[in-house]
Amino acid sequence: MSNYPDNQQFDTSIEATLDAVADCLRLARRALFITGAGISADSGLPTYRGVGGLYDSETTEEGLQIEDALSGEVFSLRPDITWKYLIQIEENCRGAKPNAAHRAIARLDDTLERVMVFTQNVDGLHRAAGSREIIEIHGNLQELKCTRCRHEEVATDFSGREMPPRCPACGGILRPKVVLFGEMLPEEALERFIDALQEGFDMVFSIGTSSVFPYIVQPVVFAADSGIPTVEINPSQTPLSDIVDFYLPLGAAEAMSTILARAGMDRP
Repeated sequence: MSNYPDNQQFDTSIEATLDAVADCLRLARRALFITGAGISADSGLPTYRGVGGLYDSETTEEGLQIEDALSGEVFSLRPDITWKYLIQIEENCRGAKPNAAHRAIARLDDTLERVMVFTQNVDGLHRAAGSREIIEIHGNLQELKCTRCRHEEVATDFSGREMPPRCPACGGILRPKVVLFGEMLPEEALERFIDALQEGFDMVFSIGTSSVFPYIVQPVVFAADSGIPTVEINPSQTPLSDIVDFYLPLGAAEAMSTILARAGMDRP
């Protein structure tokens, strides 16, 4: 078995899977990467649930489920509560840099005909890594809009601001351009994703997502049923683990770095 920079050795089955994924990637022209919070773990960001999760506790200090505290309904009634937990997310994202997994996906833009990133993350790290075609289906935490007027702004750091933040134009409450629980996904972004799926991909990756939402699971299931190579990279098993062609119980940065190296795609 091979040695890696962290001196970790993979077992035989993982070695074989890494080689098989690299072989498929060499043949691919169009790849889809569906990513969740786990891809940013190596950037120091906690996942939102599970081991090291930001929201492992049963309820918030207000006695709410975190999904309720971060819902559009609560925001409309008590924006201070929603902003309290948005700030926790922002504080955990602040200063984070793309890791090897983000950079590996971005590097494939120079090798493959098309690379699409469909991400649940609001941390902006795929953008920062340089990926060219990104659908941030849950929005971006750094983009703010006024709930009363048409003012919009970019805020990379929320520290020192009053909470909830106020619009400098009209005094209304600002909110990040993210999809809160109970809100509809952005129609234009979904249409772009559906169009891309209809145009087709040669390979589909699911990385660092718990795969609980249908719009995350269904594209992978469809690809697997259609004979398109599918890969899941996640230290924990999910509903997709027994469906995909290749399951890698590894961290995203380690897995993607190794796959690109074995495919000969790790050089600029």
